Amino acid sequence: MSLPFAQRLDKVETSAIRELFKLLGKPGIISFAGGFPDSAMFDVNGIREAASKALADEPGAALQYGATEGHQPLREQLAGFMQSKGVRDIAPDQLVVTTGSQQALDLLGKTLVDPGSKAIVEGPTFLATIQCFRLYGAELISAPIDGEGVQVDELERLMAQHRPKFVYLIPTFGNPSGAMLSLARRRRVLELAVQYQTLIIEDDPYGDLYFDQPPPPSLLALSHEVPSSRDWLVHCGSLSKVLSPGLRVGWMVAPAELLGKAVMCKQFSDAHTSTFAQATAAQYLAAGRMPATLARVRQVYGARAKAMGEALRSELGSAIDFVQPQGGLFVWARLTGAGGKLSDGNAFARKAIEQGVAFVPGTPFYCANPDASTLRLSFATADEDKIREGIGRLAKALG
Repeated sequence: MSLPFAQRLDKVETSAIRELFKLLGKPGIISFAGGFPDSAMFDVNGIREAASKALADEPGAALQYGATEGHQPLREQLAGFMQSKGVRDIAPDQLVVTTGSQQALDLLGKTLVDPGSKAIVEGPTFLATIQCFRLYGAELISAPIDGEGVQVDELERLMAQHRPKFVYLIPTFGNPSGAMLSLARRRRVLELAVQYQTLIIEDDPYGDLYFDQPPPPSLLALSHEVPSSRDWLVHCGSLSKVLSPGLRVGWMVAPAELLGKAVMCKQFSDAHTSTFAQATAAQYLAAGRMPATLARVRQVYGARAKAMGEALRSELGSAIDFVQPQGGLFVWARLTGAGGKLSDGNAFARKAIEQGVAFVPGTPFYCANPDASTLRLSFATADEDKIREGIGRLAKALG
């Protein structure tokens, strides 16, 4: 029997990363594959206190149906959180709370994409973004990146040639690239948005996870410097990487007309993000615990990123090339084939599993023209000793 599935499903496949997780049940395996934070970093006591306070102070609001736009106390806290990072003139009614920032991407797909709509994404970019926009029929165009993020000259050429509906970027510590878009390039992106009257979608789940110096201001924070750019800018944020993914709390800032359409579509999908999760997040932010949480997370992840970089240079040497990340969760690397070593990331991934270590090959992160020599390593969930041991196993797998 063949069920009459929607034709849009022909455009997507199940996540290569999720499929890889099925191989990770082998005892003793060290995983650099996941894209999630270390659960040991969660402020369990702080979240417990916030949840208890939400139930004590506002049990009706925390347990009842809520507004699709979001729990008002949380919207106020999120607006303040963004103001603390340099975003001017942001009001609670300019954002909608989403069920993780991934729902924001889905809402953008629903509101902006028709079959055949053109959209530019980075090459490489977040795998779920490729899947989401393709599900709605988008024709995705890949813009190349380097260590400073998207190459803006090439981005402009593609915008002029294809006139896309939107451009999707992860400017700060991207997934999978770890790249940080330079300040000059950020300004140029905003100028291009105005010049070509094209929406820029800024996905920013990692911007708070810097190790030493803070990154340049977000596109949203910079938009006041480029007249009219705020009219062509969507900003997606998330508490998943800095507080807890289980709360599923994200948000989206967008022009009023787009935000209204997104709220309408959200009504059809989940009515509203969990009010209990929102009330808990609001209480947590109001308690002022986030700065200390971020300081701890930055210190731990920074040490792990350093340990991974040192181990890669020591164990794999010239056989691998990468830019040391300044924040985020990932090292994006390329096999060089030096010394006759493997140069194919997919083959390397299979050899690595045999040695008891896992990572994600880079090809799924490209919407077109994948670079088979690339791979993504996450340093978030393994401590420094495990990282060194795992990289040693990778060296054996590489031959």
